[in-house]
Amino acid sequence: MALRYYRLFDLLNRRGMKKTDLLTVVGISSPTLAKLSKGQPVNTEIIDRICIALNCQPGDIMECLPNEEVEVR
Repeated sequence: MALRYYRLFDLLNRRGMKKTDLLTVVGISSPTLAKLSKGQPVNTEIIDRICIALNCQPGDIMECLPNEEVEVR
């Protein structure tokens, strides 16, 4: 299984925000933003902080895909 955060970036786009806005709004670091952009694992505390700041649920910002789907995409 692999997590993908494209929903987070779609949500930001719909709200007129940029990826870099997460640095100030959520208070995450640049390396954490890079991990999100690359679909790499991040701490659940980060997911919690993003959800609180954006008033959303984890399913609104990420999706868990089986390995077969990850390889095809």
